[in-house]
Amino acid sequence: MKIIGKTALEISDCVRALVQNGTLRPGDSLPPVRELADTLSVNRNTVAAAYQRLAKAGVALTQGRLGTTICAPPQAGEQEGLSIGTALIDLADGNPNPQWLPDPVQVMAGMRSAIGPFLYGDDTILPALREHGHAWLTPDCPPGWMLELTHGAVDAMERLAAAHLVPGDKVAVEDPCFLGTINALRLAGMQTVGVDIDEAGMRPDALAAALSKGARAVLLTPRAHNPTGWGLTARRAQALQQVLATHPDVLVIVDDHFALLAETAYHHPIPASTTRWALVRSVSKGLGPDMRLAFVASDPETAARLRTRLAPGMSWVSHILQAIVAACLASPEVRQLVDQARDQYAARRQELHTALLDQGIDVPMPTGGFNVWVPLARYTTKGAKDMAYALAKKGWLVRIGSAFDVDGASQAIRVTVSKLQDAQAARFARDLKSCLA
Repeated sequence: MKIIGKTALEISDCVRALVQNGTLRPGDSLPPVRELADTLSVNRNTVAAAYQRLAKAGVALTQGRLGTTICAPPQAGEQEGLSIGTALIDLADGNPNPQWLPDPVQVMAGMRSAIGPFLYGDDTILPALREHGHAWLTPDCPPGWMLELTHGAVDAMERLAAAHLVPGDKVAVEDPCFLGTINALRLAGMQTVGVDIDEAGMRPDALAAALSKGARAVLLTPRAHNPTGWGLTARRAQALQQVLATHPDVLVIVDDHFALLAETAYHHPIPASTTRWALVRSVSKGLGPDMRLAFVASDPETAARLRTRLAPGMSWVSHILQAIVAACLASPEVRQLVDQARDQYAARRQELHTALLDQGIDVPMPTGGFNVWVPLARYTTKGAKDMAYALAKKGWLVRIGSAFDVDGASQAIRVTVSKLQDAQAARFARDLKSCLA
């Protein structure tokens, strides 16, 4: 390996070429800054600047005294969604039930005013949607907050991370963590640091440990955590505030993605001392995954950074989509449908939980969401993959817990209950008991 160049650009381009032709591979270490500067007869700051360029491009990871290493190309992991063509009963897809989602064609037909036309330079948020967002979020935000819209909750996570962080920065997330969040952060070049959770939410001691390791941002779910269905209690939210209060410059993102269907109260985990924060509420769980819209409340500086990426002429959320969402949120019929969906999802979670208890399988009771998380280690020495295969032979498709892992190795399965039919919960519980044996 021979690195050449006299400027930061020449040195970084040389390293990128060595990566592209396979001379340098993921995990390989680059020479220390002083050593390479002496070899090339350049100033150390020149080499340091070259390495910074490589880090920003996602080619290398700089770790201070630990040196600089070549990164593996970012790759998305498993994706949420349907398994097209399977003959199995799909309890793995993580989707809402279509029968409780509003029909956008009917909603549009009932809209009294025409949509658009909208032009470059128009306000990026419709007045009706801005009014709804302020009414929805004001009770849970400190004074002076500002509202922006993104293309869903995961888009908000990615934009917020890009607005405040650089590739290689550490982000503390729940472990296990939602698939979309893991993928978005990895593709952005961030390092995810897993924080253990329990039925009350993210554990304060584990969060403190992650922050001590240099995490520059924290992402947590206050309700209907995916995959477990657990949510923050008031006491746990207060304990997290105490931990975060000692790190006021850490970006805190709260992903309240299930708020439209939430059955439990929102407990705010962000302390008043936090300078950079965001609260995200999506409509996709209640109105449908194709409604790519989320409300983002944040401090003014964060809102300003988001606004530059969602400016007119760039990538603002379509006013047509905004108008449909606004009409849905204002519709008594849609509100009734959302309320029905909330009750039905809760009933199906309870039905499966009871069926599992009847088979001697005691799992933590979820307080929201579409899923039930089934830890396996207490009942069997079989791994999650073997258990999923055994269930598939009985006609069931479930999601393996390792898909949601950050640092650990979850021996668990996630079961989506949103489309369970009558008597299926009892049958699944009996089949799971048989597979465990």
